[in-house]
Amino acid sequence: MAKEKILISVKTYPTLSKKYAELVCIAGFRENGSWVRIYPLRFRKLPYNDQFKKWEWIEVDLKKNKSDFRLESFRPLDYDCRLKKIGEIKADGDAWVERRKFALKKTYTNKTKLIKEAKNKSKPISLATFRPTKILEFVIEEVSREWDSNKLEALKQGNLFETQQSNVVRKLPYKFSYRFIDEEGLESKLMIEDWEIGQLFWNALKRHSGNEEKACEDVKKKYFDNFALTKDLYLFLGTTKLNHFIALNPFIIIGVFYPKHLNQLKLF
Repeated sequence: MAKEKILISVKTYPTLSKKYAELVCIAGFRENGSWVRIYPLRFRKLPYNDQFKKWEWIEVDLKKNKSDFRLESFRPLDYDCRLKKIGEIKADGDAWVERRKFALKKTYTNKTKLIKEAKNKSKPISLATFRPTKILEFVIEEVSREWDSNKLEALKQGNLFETQQSNVVRKLPYKFSYRFIDEEGLESKLMIEDWEIGQLFWNALKRHSGNEEKACEDVKKKYFDNFALTKDLYLFLGTTKLNHFIALNPFIIIGVFYPKHLNQLKLF
C-alpha cells in the first residue's frame, strides 16, 4: 500500500491497554480533507525525532483496521510505525487560514444530524468537526487517581524488560468537559480527551507547587475564558468503538480548534 500523507490535528491523552500497553489515538486529515484515525499507536515509544506535533504533515504506511468497523480507522502497516515528518502548517498569527482549509472543510452545527450519520450502519462516521452555538460551562470533576489495577498488572507482565510502573504516563486526577448547545438549542456535555489539556494541567500543577485548585483554575482560564469566550472555537469529535452504536451520543471531544474570529482579523 502506498504511503499516505496525513496532517495531524488530534492527539489524545495516553491511556493504558492490556493488549498494546500505553496508547494514543491520533487523527488528522488527508490531502483531500477526509478524516483518518491512526490506532493503535504507541506514541511515546516512537524515536524522539519521529514524535510529531499537531499540524505537522507525516508520511506513513497505513492499512485498514479490520477489527474496527469505523470507516476512518486505520493502523500502521508495521508495529514499529515507521513514519516521516515532511512539513507543517504554521499558525500564521492566530488566523489559521491554511489550517482552516482542512479543519473546517465539513463542519457540523446540528447534534441530531451528526448522531444520525454516526448511527448509519452502512456508512457510520466517527470523526467530525463541530461548531457549538454556545459554550455554557467548563466542567471540572475529580476522578480516580490511579490506573485500573488489572491493566497495570497486564502491562507489567507483558513488558517485563522494558516497562517499570514509574514509566507509565500519569493518570489525570480530574475530568474536564464542555457543556454546550447546538443550533437547535440541544445541550451536550462531552469530556475533553485532548493531550494538550492533560499537559496543561501538569504544567500548571508544577508552576503552582502542587496546588491542584490553582492548576484547575489555569486550565479553565485557557479552555473557557480564552478559547470559549474570545476565540472562534470548534470541537474535533470522535466516537469510541465500544459505545458507537450503544450510547445516545457516542462522541467525545478529542481536540479543539481555536483560531481568532475572522471578522476580528479584518480590522488589522
